[in-house]
Formats: sequence, C-alpha cells, structure tokens
Amino acid sequence: HINPAVTFGLFLGRKVSLVRALLYMIAQCAGAICGAGLAKGFQKSYYNRYGGGVNTVSDGYNKGTALGAEIIGTFVLVYTVFSATDPKRSARDSHVPVLAPLPIGFAVFM
Repeated sequence: HINPAVTFGLFLGRKVSLVRALLYMIAQCAGAICGAGLAKGFQKSYYNRYGGGVNTVSDGYNKGTALGAEIIGTFVLVYTVFSATDPKRSARDSHVPVLAPLPIGFAVFM
C-alpha cells in the first residue's frame, strides 16, 4: 500500500476490508506527518527554503488542469497496482509476483 489512494482503490475493489483500509489510511497519514516532522527537524533550512515540500500549481496552469493531472496520475497508479498484483496473472505467469514492484515503481516515478 503506497498511499491512501491505493488503499481506497483496493477497498473499492474488495481486496481489503473497511476496518483494515481505515487503519492503513490512518497509519499512512501518521507516517507522512512523522516523515515531515523528521525532515523539518533534521533539515530545517531546506525545509523552509522549499516551502515544506508543499506542491503548488506552476505558473501558466490553472487548478483545474492540476486536478485533472492528479486524477489521471492516481488512476494510472491504482490501475498498475491492480494489474501487477492480479492473482489470475500469477497463475499463468510464474514471474509476475517477483516483478510486481517494478511496474508499480515506474508508475510512481511517472
């Protein structure tokens, strides 16, 4: 589970229960808060220089375009996770479970 969007997608796909999905999402958000706190604690000058790592919409783009890009990117990531971890594929192709992190990592990179 990379982020709450993937967990929510897996919940909608009935891969995880509601209780487990909620607990995962709480843990993921708590981990993000702790990670931001550590980044601020250890690298305060960089943290302040780059605005705490907050994403912003670049000049020349509007919020609708940014929202559309986020929706498409999230769809690609969740679709890749579903495709790479499909149990029907692992029965046919024995190497798929070993290689599942590779396409997921590429989707996160993109």
